[in-house]
Amino acid sequence: MPKLAYQLEFPRKRTTSVVFASPHSARDYPQWFLDRSRLDEVTIRSSEDAYVDIFLDSAPRLGAPLICAGAPRAFIDLNRGPDELDPALIEGVRMVGHNPRVASGLGVIPRVVANGQPIYTGKLTRDEAIERIETYWHPYHNALAQQLDQAWEMFGEAILLDCHSMPHEAMDAAMHRGGKRPHVVLGDRFGASAAPEIVERVEAAFQRAGLVVARNAPFAGAFVTQNYGRPSRGRHAVQIEIDRALYMDERRIAPNQNFEAFRAMMRDILAELADIGRPVQQTLAAE
Repeated sequence: MPKLAYQLEFPRKRTTSVVFASPHSARDYPQWFLDRSRLDEVTIRSSEDAYVDIFLDSAPRLGAPLICAGAPRAFIDLNRGPDELDPALIEGVRMVGHNPRVASGLGVIPRVVANGQPIYTGKLTRDEAIERIETYWHPYHNALAQQLDQAWEMFGEAILLDCHSMPHEAMDAAMHRGGKRPHVVLGDRFGASAAPEIVERVEAAFQRAGLVVARNAPFAGAFVTQNYGRPSRGRHAVQIEIDRALYMDERRIAPNQNFEAFRAMMRDILAELADIGRPVQQTLAAE
């Protein structure tokens, strides 16, 4: 089994209500899991948000906690609800209503990776699926919820920035419409998961770095933003999708020649994002 359910890094002193998270960047693939899969070791990583955790590693130095998944997305998807079980993959499960994520093979235990490529040759038992959820899903979300509760208690608000990466081809439709290709897509469930002023500040941080930003299309946010975003209660959640081509060779899932420059850019962006959750008095003192 993957060794950890999650990795949580704390700042020496918590100075912001922002919590950074990366639920899809884990790369601890057990050999038995790889042997069981019909995919090779590169293809099975195609739905992984490779290196996003590295781009977030300065968050604790900025006064914000950082939580990252310990188990890979192909093994369990932490951006799905624990009840999003796929009857096409898991024995003894019945489909209740229509869930397009589950129907496409992207439930809490994924049936496929990118481009719909099947992970397994057969089905999993319900007991195995439940064990993964109990061992990895619940501990991760319990830890995430605790960090958000602490932020709210300390600052009167909690801001979750849930960080992901997207395939370069995901934005091809934007080019077909004649617009500029977005480098970043922010998802706030069309205003339901975060206050407009917070989303605007997140957008501005990326734009100041020279990146083109879009909102909610094609990624508006999934379970995490839906579950944790309650702006009327001072709890905000924004999903951030970053074009993998900015820093990675997607075919090889390896850093490209721009990796270090992009990493440096992200350090500056993260500093601005952390500032969003700082008390006004503290921000003025720093200036």
